[in-house]
Amino acid sequence: MAHPVTPVSPPLKDELDIVIPTIRNLDFLEMWRPFFQHYHLIIVQDGDPTKTIRVPDGFDYELFNRNDVNRVLGPKASCISFKDSACRCFGFLVSKKKYIFTIDDDCFVAKDPSGKEINALAQHIQNLLTPSTPFFFNTLYDPYREGADFVRGYPFSMREGAPTAISHGLWLNIPDYDAPTQLVKPLERNSRYVDAVMTIPKGTLFPMCGMNLGFNRELIGPAMYFGLMGDGQPIGRYDDMWAGWCAKVICDHLNLGVKTGLPYIWHSKASNPFVNLKKEYKGIYWQEEIIPFFQSIVLPKECTTVQNCYIELSKKVKEKLGSIDPYFQKLGDAMVTWIEAWEELNPPAQAAQSTGVKKEEPSTKAK
Repeated sequence: MAHPVTPVSPPLKDELDIVIPTIRNLDFLEMWRPFFQHYHLIIVQDGDPTKTIRVPDGFDYELFNRNDVNRVLGPKASCISFKDSACRCFGFLVSKKKYIFTIDDDCFVAKDPSGKEINALAQHIQNLLTPSTPFFFNTLYDPYREGADFVRGYPFSMREGAPTAISHGLWLNIPDYDAPTQLVKPLERNSRYVDAVMTIPKGTLFPMCGMNLGFNRELIGPAMYFGLMGDGQPIGRYDDMWAGWCAKVICDHLNLGVKTGLPYIWHSKASNPFVNLKKEYKGIYWQEEIIPFFQSIVLPKECTTVQNCYIELSKKVKEKLGSIDPYFQKLGDAMVTWIEAWEELNPPAQAAQSTGVKKEEPSTKAK
C-alpha cells in the first residue's frame, strides 16, 4: 500500500518577497510559475500610473504605481527614482519579510549544462542561508556547498564564516555590459556557465547588478537604496551599482558576507547602447573618482547599525563627492530621506511583522 506523500513547503515561503520593477505586462511570470507561485510578489510599476499592468492569474501580489509611492511616502517620495528600474527599492521599503529576491521582467529561466531548468530563487535562498567567508579566501570557493569544504591551511577559527547579507546572481545570453562595451561587442553573448559560488573578499568592491539579486533585508536592507536615477537626474543605469558599493562598504564594516556566482538567469533583451550611453556617460567619468572614494572609506566604530553606517556614508558623499557635481549633494540628501522613510515604515517594534502595505485603491491583489 502506497503511503500518502506529504507536500513539501517551498523554502522561506512566508519569509521572502519577490520584488519586480516593470513598465509592461508581466507575461514573463508564466515561465517562472513553478518557482514563484508560492511566494508573495511586490510589483513596482514605473512610468505612467494610469497604464494597466496585467499580471497572470494565480499569483499572490501587490502592485504599486507612482501614485501609491506618493501616497505612502508623502514628501519623502522624492527619494524614489522615476522612469528607472531604481524604483524597485520602494518594494524593499514596504516589504515586511526577512528576505528579498529581485528580478527584471526581461529575465527568463536559464538551463544548466545538463539541460535542467535552474530554480534561481532556490539557489539564492541556499546562498543566503549559508555563511560567507570574507576574511580568508577558500580556493574551493564556497565551502558550504555540497561536495566542497575548507581546504588545507584554512584557519579553523574562521570556519564558522560570517552571515551572508547579499547573494548576487549572474546571467546567460545578454551580458550586463556598459554602453561602450555594448557598442564594440554588439553580438557578444555569454554562454559560459561557471558552476561556482564565491564570497567577495572583505575590502573588495564589485559592480552589483540588480536583475538577479537576493538579500537578507534584516541584515542589510537599509543600505539597498538604488539612488536617484532616471527622470530629472543627470545619470541612469548606476542605481544597482551605487547600492552595491554602499552595501559592500557597510557589509565589510559590520562583518557581513556577499556571495556572487550561481544562480544564472537567461537575460533575453539587450537594451539600446546609444540610449544607454546617454544615461551612463557622466557615470563613466564619475566612477573614476567614486570608486577610490568608496575604497578609502573607514566608518567609525560607533556605527553599529546599517542605518548609522548609511547616514555616515551620506555625509561623506556630500563632503567628498559634492565637488564633482551638485548631483552628489542632492544624492546625499536623498540617502538621508531614504533612511527616514525606512525607519518610518519599519519601526523596530514592527520589524518582525508580516502585514505589508495595502493599497487603498480598488484591489489589484490576486490570490
